[in-house]
Amino acid sequence: MTADIWQVRGRVLDTATRTLVMGILNVTPDSFSDGGRYGDPAAAAAAAEAMAADGADIIDIGGESTRPGRKPVVDVEEECRRVLPVLREVRRRLPEAVLSVDTYKGEVARRALDEGADIINDIYALRHSPEIGGLVAQAGAGLLLMHMQGDPETMQQDPRYGDVIVEIKTMLRERMDFALAAGVAEQAIAVDPGIGFGKTLEHNVRILAQLEYLRLLQRPICVGPSRKGFLGLLTGGLPPEEREEATIAACCAAVMAGAGIVRVHNVRGVRRALAVMDAVRASQ
Repeated sequence: MTADIWQVRGRVLDTATRTLVMGILNVTPDSFSDGGRYGDPAAAAAAAEAMAADGADIIDIGGESTRPGRKPVVDVEEECRRVLPVLREVRRRLPEAVLSVDTYKGEVARRALDEGADIINDIYALRHSPEIGGLVAQAGAGLLLMHMQGDPETMQQDPRYGDVIVEIKTMLRERMDFALAAGVAEQAIAVDPGIGFGKTLEHNVRILAQLEYLRLLQRPICVGPSRKGFLGLLTGGLPPEEREEATIAACCAAVMAGAGIVRVHNVRGVRRALAVMDAVRASQ
């Protein structure tokens, strides 16, 4: 089905029968889960190689923390200083890898695309830097549009919805239309409901329970529950590094509800669990 196809720089990523795993490679000093581990390009590239060996289909490189309440915002030059050397080194070591850059800044996206990034993962869905749409279209790259209520600095301060899944779909449809108007091909777009981005525990659980509703958008759905705070709440207050089993459970729930891509820190465990989930999906 075309709704399961994500085209990025001439490649066809098919999520119909095999769930794609996007490995998170944070090159930041302050991410909530693994900040500071991969500041050196060689260390980051080695981590990317390990993710690829463990079954990652996409490596997502991020140079700015978007954790709740983060501050200060990283400027363009600093973000590029963090991301671009890692992008170059990972590309050198893994020339066939699909590489994503997690940024909402137009200039960072431009430079990353010039360096060969295959996907731009934009948490603001082109609301912060509308020009990213044209840059992605010109490069023939993929675009991941995420839902977020508010900004990272304030998003967890009393988020409210009438119907969370309906409002997410409406916003993502609007942002898809904006991207299409900027020249992005529909097949180049994937969507993300933004678990943990302006949502309470109850909102996040409801998203997982009702994710199939987003299939109406006819685009691949990416879900990123990895080590998020709501999993800590559900498991008695466990810290991020002890939320792996909960992450796997959330990924499995998302896949059974229609997700075709999961974005995670621990690729190996999730990939193994998804071998079972994909087999079940194929037999339905």
